Amino acid sequence: MAVMTPRIAAALAAGALAILISPPAPASAHAVLSSSNPIQGAVLASAPAEVVLTFTESVRQVPGKILVLGPDGKRVDKGEPSFAGSVVTIPVDQGGNGTYLVSYRVISADSHPVAGGYTYSVGSPSVAPTLTQNEDTNRVVATAIKVAKYLGYAGLVLVVGPVLVLCLLWPARLSRRRVGAVVWTGMGLVGLATVAAVLLQGPYTAGGGIFDISGGQIRDVLATTFGTAHLVRLGLLLAIALLLRPLLRGPNESGKADQILLLVLGGAALLTWPIAGHPAASPVAAVSVVVDAVHLASMAVWLGGLVMLVGFLLRQANERELGAVLPVWSRWAALAVSSLVLAGTVQALIEVSTPDALVSTTYGRLILAKVGLLALVIAVAWYSRRLVRRRIAADEPHKIRRAVWVELGITAIVLALSAVLVQTTPARTAAANEALGVTTDYYSKEVASNLFKLQVDIDPAGVGNNSIHLYAYDLSGKPLKVVEWKGTAALPANDVAPIEIPLLALTDNHATGELTFSLAGDWQLRFTVRISDIDQATVTATVPVT
Repeated sequence: MAVMTPRIAAALAAGALAILISPPAPASAHAVLSSSNPIQGAVLASAPAEVVLTFTESVRQVPGKILVLGPDGKRVDKGEPSFAGSVVTIPVDQGGNGTYLVSYRVISADSHPVAGGYTYSVGSPSVAPTLTQNEDTNRVVATAIKVAKYLGYAGLVLVVGPVLVLCLLWPARLSRRRVGAVVWTGMGLVGLATVAAVLLQGPYTAGGGIFDISGGQIRDVLATTFGTAHLVRLGLLLAIALLLRPLLRGPNESGKADQILLLVLGGAALLTWPIAGHPAASPVAAVSVVVDAVHLASMAVWLGGLVMLVGFLLRQANERELGAVLPVWSRWAALAVSSLVLAGTVQALIEVSTPDALVSTTYGRLILAKVGLLALVIAVAWYSRRLVRRRIAADEPHKIRRAVWVELGITAIVLALSAVLVQTTPARTAAANEALGVTTDYYSKEVASNLFKLQVDIDPAGVGNNSIHLYAYDLSGKPLKVVEWKGTAALPANDVAPIEIPLLALTDNHATGELTFSLAGDWQLRFTVRISDIDQATVTATVPVT
């Protein structure tokens, strides 16, 4: 009997085909530019000394991918931009009048690239400069990453389930040689996928082609959480391989202590998947990482067990052995499926966040497709469990074998959807990005005192919740270090007394806050900025709220 039967190969091929026909991942994936100074379309009286970009989550630098072009098309950014969590500060030369282009490509907290750009003008607008380089993610690279992730998931299936069956359910009289070949194939797939992910991450984040891989890129990748997680996975795979050798030789070659250690190392290896992806950047990272690991483990136990059933036990075990094995496996499968559904539900609640995002975003629609396929698989699994309970499976194994083939075929597609999901912007982020992207109304004004200039940006300057960004400069236009920020908002025409605005310093000269305008009207905002122990001044901005 071949190690990989034609039907199993066909199921895996169906999953790979589902990846290849899936929509390409967007270039700007999982974070968005929430504010900037200067803001999009602003016309300034004088050129700024720096450009400040604020994103919705922490970002990291892609070398050489942040620049500012002047009206003549030449770069005016100087030196390296500074990164402080979600805030990026770009020093610029104070050039002449006209329109400037800001272009950026950074890496979001979950290791995906974020690319975009906008323009502002000094004096009066002019023809905007153009950027010759392409900031889109290379489609071949994006597809290769999805395929690598799929192979990694398939490898997990061929390792976790078979090893568990060998430890606890495998009849002693049956040979382990062919099962060992399946397990080593799975280990190879996981290792190959891990190495491929590290190699492809460089061109993926930089926007290069599949052969644009350099030693510097690999070093940069390995210095990140993403790279560290993959390095740890490779080390754990090596340790697991050493423990697998005696287990695959025979039932008496591996002791209980080795099997317990194998379980611990396997659990640690599973955690490297969520640590390197979306869960690590979710609002509740610790919960998301654990839930995602449980989801992976349940999937691998269930599908790996099905592979063992259809590929080996239903072909080689006799009726007495099947009568002992199938009821136990049926309970395992029920537990694995329950854990899979529970973990998937928790994941969806965290990543989707709203019912509308479930149907209005690509991520949400992929979740719905995955749920539909899982419901179909669970129905087939329920039929299989009925056969086991009625002991038909042991007497007529061909019936349950057909049901298992159906399960494997559908779940190969589910694995492909999972590989696409981890490259797709989470619905919670996509919905927030859309809300940020459609905003057209805002307030932006520079107010001055005898000590400083203060740029006040309020988005959307309407009734309801608003985001405030304050940028302090000295009288010559250079960034000014602020010791303390204070702010109040009042609506005198409607007898609304001053309300304190909570302000949080993001950098030395940049603070942000949230404010709810309860009524339309001309709101009076007062900001007191202290720049030393004794030097402070207060400025006022009148904000028309509609």
